[in-house]
Amino acid sequence: MPRVDVCIEAVFEDLPLVERAKRVRDAGFDAIEFWFYDMGGEDRGIPALGKFCAENGILINNAVVNAPDASIGGSLVDPDDRPKYIARLKETIKICKDINCHAAITCTGNCLPGVSLYAQKRSVIDTLKAAAEVAEAEDFQLFLEALNTRVDHHGYFLWSAEEGADIVRQVGSPKVKLLFDIYHMQIMGGNIIERIRELIDVIGHFHSAGVPGRHDLDIGELNYPNILRAIDETGYKGLFGLEYWPAGDQMESLKRMRQLTLSTQSGQPRC
Repeated sequence: MPRVDVCIEAVFEDLPLVERAKRVRDAGFDAIEFWFYDMGGEDRGIPALGKFCAENGILINNAVVNAPDASIGGSLVDPDDRPKYIARLKETIKICKDINCHAAITCTGNCLPGVSLYAQKRSVIDTLKAAAEVAEAEDFQLFLEALNTRVDHHGYFLWSAEEGADIVRQVGSPKVKLLFDIYHMQIMGGNIIERIRELIDVIGHFHSAGVPGRHDLDIGELNYPNILRAIDETGYKGLFGLEYWPAGDQMESLKRMRQLTLSTQSGQPRC
């Protein structure tokens, strides 16, 4: 069973990041992820987060380079944004490595009006090839994320996991993999288990949440125990991220999600 991490951006949102990590630890998890090192100019306490995680054996799995709409960090679909994006990537890597985090999610940005889809895809590939050179030199992993455009991210360029997989294959670097977000891809076509099996060779990370609503994994139409078993059967060795907003009591929800993921494991728990 893949090791499980919790995105601390979606839980205990009124608390500093380090306090969120403490509560996630208290719920039984030993791996987290977060989004940006800077949001709205606020001091997010990244050094304190890194210190707490190092002292308590908590893995910081990944951060995020740029925003889905490119409002932070620039766009991959716009070649004019390439220098801005690469500069942001380098700064993200530096800050991440200071807290022993060695991966980050990257987004494409929204579609550009009046620009062909071919040209935009070409820009994504070319920018990621440049990013891959940086990532390889730094021994840093990038996860390219496809998002849904029906509910959460209207206008986003990369809404297909299959298209994302094709981009990753064309980039051709072991340091650029696909993030398969089960919540987003259920909204954009479903058929989750078969699609995971078809794309597992390029998948480097998973995200999860219930559909509809983006709440607890046991609320909604998805059978997560079956999905987790199917992932395990592929031999996947990466992490499985919980990026969901609890519908009720947050600590109770996290403990329940802990049990849900454990129920699909054989042998000793890994998370």
